[in-house]
Amino acid sequence: MGTSIFTSCSFSWRNHQHIIPSHRFLSHSSLDKGLPVAKAAVDTRQNGCVESVDEETEKFSGFLKRRSAIVSGVSLISSAVLGFPREGLAVVKQGLLAGRIPGLSEPDEQGWRTYRRPDEKSGGHGVGWSPIIPYIFSVPSGWEEVPVSIADLGGTEIDLRFANSKEGRLFVIVAPVLRFADNLGDDAKVEKIGPPEKVIAAFGPEVIGENVEGKVLSMGVVEHSGRTYYQFELEPPHVLITATAAGNRLYLFSVTASGLQWKRHYKDLKKIADSFRVV
Repeated sequence: MGTSIFTSCSFSWRNHQHIIPSHRFLSHSSLDKGLPVAKAAVDTRQNGCVESVDEETEKFSGFLKRRSAIVSGVSLISSAVLGFPREGLAVVKQGLLAGRIPGLSEPDEQGWRTYRRPDEKSGGHGVGWSPIIPYIFSVPSGWEEVPVSIADLGGTEIDLRFANSKEGRLFVIVAPVLRFADNLGDDAKVEKIGPPEKVIAAFGPEVIGENVEGKVLSMGVVEHSGRTYYQFELEPPHVLITATAAGNRLYLFSVTASGLQWKRHYKDLKKIADSFRVV
């Protein structure tokens, strides 16, 4: 696309052969893209209009090119130092504004990656607010983070979503325990909230959106690094739920899939569910 240069007639008067233009208007469309700049020089003595824009145009073009180079340099720095894609500043801005900060590790030998909730990620809202203690889990290749909407079933308490269109999806609910009990303090334990039967009856609807009566296929209790986790399998819908508590928060980790996905990928889905830890 070429550059258009519009110049108004400079009404001038001559004094000792110096030309004093009244004003000049330039319109550019591709100066900062490094494209050739059309030069214009008009010398019309009959109507007293003299315009010479070569020098000013080239100076302006040089300024815009230097500006473009600076912006590109900052973009490359953001890519190399911060680990963001080449989109640079736009990606950094979008990621921070959306509260989505990359938290996935590099894949291991089996292609599995570990997600750790970034310390810098925004969060901590609702009744009994406090910073969210980080959690981790592992997913196989092809699972990626997806945006969270406040219109989701879990509302603003859904902290994270991941999905793989061929295998299933997961989400993490982080809810203040004060919404359910007022005597658990700031170091809640899932055992203090109640036994597995009580927890799934109370919080299962948070996950599937309906009463869980008659849907619990199995439940179990495991311990990792001194923290207790309740594990449940429900059907229908096909869902694996891991529940624990830390600080003054209840964590519900849900892995779900369609019937066909469940049949084909149950082993991986179960491995994902079992990998959840609060750190």
